[in-house]
Order: sequence, then structure tokens, then C-alpha cells
Amino acid sequence: MRHGVKHRKFNMDTNARKALFSNLTAAVLTHEQIKVTVQRAKELRTFVDNMITLGKKGGLANRRQALSFLRDNEVVSKLFSTLAERYKERNGGYTRVLKAGFRYGDAADMAIIELVDRDVNAKGAKDLARVAAEKAAAAEAAKAEAGNTEASK
Repeated sequence: MRHGVKHRKFNMDTNARKALFSNLTAAVLTHEQIKVTVQRAKELRTFVDNMITLGKKGGLANRRQALSFLRDNEVVSKLFSTLAERYKERNGGYTRVLKAGFRYGDAADMAIIELVDRDVNAKGAKDLARVAAEKAAAAEAAKAEAGNTEASK
């Protein structure tokens, strides 16, 4: 009998499945849009919606519960500030699943799961900031190098 069994097994043991959905939930909350298989996206909806509900409730106990699941302080702070504020008037239904064709290697159904009313600049923002910092550091190094060559002449 399947009493109390709520989620799909995905041919994984419990720890692997919990880790998978913890990491995918953190990715959705960080980037606000990711591409996964349709089955994973449909299961992931419940985890993301539950985390946003915790963020809307606020409080220390809910923050610790979210942190124990997500294991990332940066994501939890975004959840309890930005996302909680964005969805304070919405009663559930924080995610959207859009079918996105088939994967090349094994023809698996793919889907895009995204937050409703998402920030389009959130996806890849960390990478853009890193690239900008690298360019600034390279320009500073080139400037210092140019200054060193002028001093040596």
C-alpha cells in the first residue's frame, strides 16, 4: 500500500532525491527560471511553493526550516526579503511549468519551470557580476603594468 507516499521516486534512494530537490529548489529561487525534465518540474513545484510560503510567513523558525532544506544563506535571505515581498498578495501558484521540447540525447520531455512575475535580470546575474569584476581587475592590472613600465623608463 502507498499510504502517506506523496512524491515520485525517480529511481533514487531517499537521500539522493532530497538532495536533488533541495538543489533544484535553490536553483529556481536563485535564477527564477531553470530547464529540467517535465516530471521533475512538476514535482519541484511543490517544494518551491512551500519555500515561498515559508518566506511569506517570516519568523525565525520558518527561516531555520528553509535553511535546513536549502542549505544556502544567500538563497534564504533572498527568499525572506525579495521573494516574500513580491508574492505577499498572491495566494499560492508561485511557479509556472512550460513544456520546452525534447532533450537531444535521450528524447526526454523537457520543461522550463519559472517563478510567476519573475525578475528577468535574475538569471545569470551572478555570472554577469563575476565577469564584470574580472574585467575591472584586468583593467586595473593593465593600468598598474602600464604605470610600472612608465616608471622604469
